[in-house]
Amino acid sequence: MKFFILNQRYFVIASVALLTAVFVICAGVVNSWFWVPAVIFGALLLVGFHDLRQNKHSILRNYPISAHIRFILESFRPEIRQYLLESDQDQIPFSRQSRGLVYQRAKGAEDKRPFGTIEDVYKSGYAWLTHSVAPTTIPDSDFRVRVGGPNCKQPYQASIYNISAMSFGSLSGNAILALNKGAKKGGFAHDTGEGSVSRYHREGGGDLIYQVASGYFGCRNDDGSFSEEKFAETAADPQVKMIEVKLSQGAKPGHGGMLPAAKITKEISDARGIPMGIDCISPAAHSTFSTPIGLMEFIGRLRDLSGGKPVGFKLCIGHRREFMSILKAMLKTGIVPDFIVVDGKEGGTGAAPVEFVNHVGMPMHEGLTFVHNALRGAGLREQVKVGAAGKIVSAFDIARTLALGADWCNAARGFMFALGCIQAQSCHTNCCPVGIATQDKIRQRALDPGDKSERVARFHKNTMHALAEITGAAGLHDPRNFMPYHFMVRQKDNEFVDGNEAYPYLPEGFLVADTEIEELHDWHSRWDRASPETFAPKEIPFGPYKRHKDDTTEKAAQ
Repeated sequence: MKFFILNQRYFVIASVALLTAVFVICAGVVNSWFWVPAVIFGALLLVGFHDLRQNKHSILRNYPISAHIRFILESFRPEIRQYLLESDQDQIPFSRQSRGLVYQRAKGAEDKRPFGTIEDVYKSGYAWLTHSVAPTTIPDSDFRVRVGGPNCKQPYQASIYNISAMSFGSLSGNAILALNKGAKKGGFAHDTGEGSVSRYHREGGGDLIYQVASGYFGCRNDDGSFSEEKFAETAADPQVKMIEVKLSQGAKPGHGGMLPAAKITKEISDARGIPMGIDCISPAAHSTFSTPIGLMEFIGRLRDLSGGKPVGFKLCIGHRREFMSILKAMLKTGIVPDFIVVDGKEGGTGAAPVEFVNHVGMPMHEGLTFVHNALRGAGLREQVKVGAAGKIVSAFDIARTLALGADWCNAARGFMFALGCIQAQSCHTNCCPVGIATQDKIRQRALDPGDKSERVARFHKNTMHALAEITGAAGLHDPRNFMPYHFMVRQKDNEFVDGNEAYPYLPEGFLVADTEIEELHDWHSRWDRASPETFAPKEIPFGPYKRHKDDTTEKAAQ
């Protein structure tokens, strides 16, 4: 008995062997139909023998055949959790409540909720809008912001809610076409992502924000360097309304990327200006500039080459001193970007290392607040428009982001939900179940660009309508008038603070003033350490410059 207890893990393979023998005998003696189960159990027995001999999976050697059940269940664990176990508020990364809201607005279905909130309004982190006893009515919800400084010859009237950067290559051609057609119908902008302008963007006819990233796709020479001629040609397209230099993105700041040669189709090759049959590398850093002044000079070149279109840059905040170095470069060169897009570390991507997704970069609220106040401190806020991205899908999300200092908002995954994304989180596998994040032609056929473009436009329209309603509830006439004090934030279970306390607006020009504000000493200290000539620090305020001296340092000291 003890022997059987200790070796019960082999019960399944022993049973399969026994059943195989029984069915073989029955097939020869009773009826030939018994060969069917005999073959099935015989195949399982071969699997079991293979499990016992292989050396890659310990669990298969100890539990032949039966251990495969574990791998099968594990393969669709996300679906089991999403459909059966997930609550409406589990954010992994978007809650069912958020996704449901997008689906309803995209379809034009009822988006109201009965019986009260399901939010825990007494939980730390809960935020709410302070409404007015004198609400207003806003008949027109087509809210827009003018982007373009004094040196911009072709300013753009942008919607305050646009499609964030998603490349053709990461997304299917049908998905790009549906997004761009939706942007055309709804009158808002579509960021191309670093994959440049494809034929699907052009076919859609919608306004584009052309993103220039470290790979210079659409504007590169054969060696991967920046090409002024090719950039000017791409930027001259009437659909291109703004140019965005990508320094980093929220989901993987400071990290490059690679598109394997196997995934590079002729269409991707044409759009990016890259050869087929060779892995496509996106470097972590730009090769055209390496200093804050170099960045400003590059922005100035792009503005001239584009015929005076608005040019800005996008980044996720890391070292705050480095952003202040960029501000000092603006002041020194006199070249000021038309806009800055702040991407939060909660931003999405097709694939990124877990460490980057979870622990690198500043969340959008803190990053936006810092950028807004740093611009105010340098006396540049009125010259630069600020966009923001990071899990912005509802009118409340937009209103709060505007209150923190943004002039407009971008969303990527929100518009993916409008396309029909079910958050399967298989974007990196080329097996997207709804045809969005895949280059598989058969899977792409599931997405009808005509129908989905209507959903994209409808989601935008209904969200803007909801924003008009929430703006009116606050007693305002335009959502751009939201300020931090219009919101309250619960910091502890039994305490809440005014938005002005949680996310204050700092004084205009305090960083360049003659006198230092004692309460803002950390800001002044960081500003003093910033240099327009380099991103490297002059000194480390706390601790030694180098933890371990290397040979170069020792030789220099000698």
